[in-house]
Amino acid sequence: MRQKRAKAYRKLMALYSMTFGFRQPYQVLVDSEMCKAATELKLELVKQIVSVLQGEVKPMITQCCIHELYLQGITQQASVDLAKTFERRKCNHREPIAGDECISSVVGKPPLPYLQWDSNKHRYVIATQSQDLRVRLRSVPAVPIVHVNRSVMVLEPPSNITIQTKTRTEEQALHPSAPDLALIGRPSTSAEPAHKKRKGPKGPNPLSVKKKKVNPPIVDVQERAEVGQKRKCRSLESEIEETGEPRPAAGVVTAAVKRRKRRKKLAAKYLGLTASVSDN
Repeated sequence: MRQKRAKAYRKLMALYSMTFGFRQPYQVLVDSEMCKAATELKLELVKQIVSVLQGEVKPMITQCCIHELYLQGITQQASVDLAKTFERRKCNHREPIAGDECISSVVGKPPLPYLQWDSNKHRYVIATQSQDLRVRLRSVPAVPIVHVNRSVMVLEPPSNITIQTKTRTEEQALHPSAPDLALIGRPSTSAEPAHKKRKGPKGPNPLSVKKKKVNPPIVDVQERAEVGQKRKCRSLESEIEETGEPRPAAGVVTAAVKRRKRRKKLAAKYLGLTASVSDN
């Protein structure tokens, strides 16, 4: 396959995948005419379809199409053997009908203008050589059609109704749906106002800012005097607990004071004697 054609096919399958939900492996419905053309031209049908769709495929055939090959006798035994290698797709027809009618019923009818697109809900790719079936399927949106043209497998460009459906789907995606409009029109229940984002220069990093010094509280002179008086009372009480006697007034010599002085003199005399002995 040439590079230009492969690029075009890749874009077509991307359109079907993104807009209509086609996924790999692609389900390919093969009709009896395509089986006959593949055996006559000696084509590797599955390999050619894989190269055209550029992805994994799952070839399928309906029971009505196989029955149509059986009716053509032993001359089409090679086509019957090829069709037997494909997966059977149940068409739910009790009596066999023509292959074109069977595939049309499996794909679905064209949608009405006032209805939403719901045809080809199983995302089938149709491989057929029937001109009438190809014309009929072009009126159904999102139906990729593959056929053989002079021993070359070709993927048809999307039909006009497929392009219109794609455009309508994209326009609907741009506009809000009915539930979204109902949510927009509903008043908000939260009483808190919306906080606006502050614009302008940002503040400094709080971790790198030096903390401010806290000045001590100013105390009045009277409060300081009261605090000092309380401290004096506490020290006097602690001294009475230790010595058992209160501190004397200024200029008064008590027995406790005399004892302290006597002890100091004795300690000094003792220290002087020890110092003289050590010198000798």
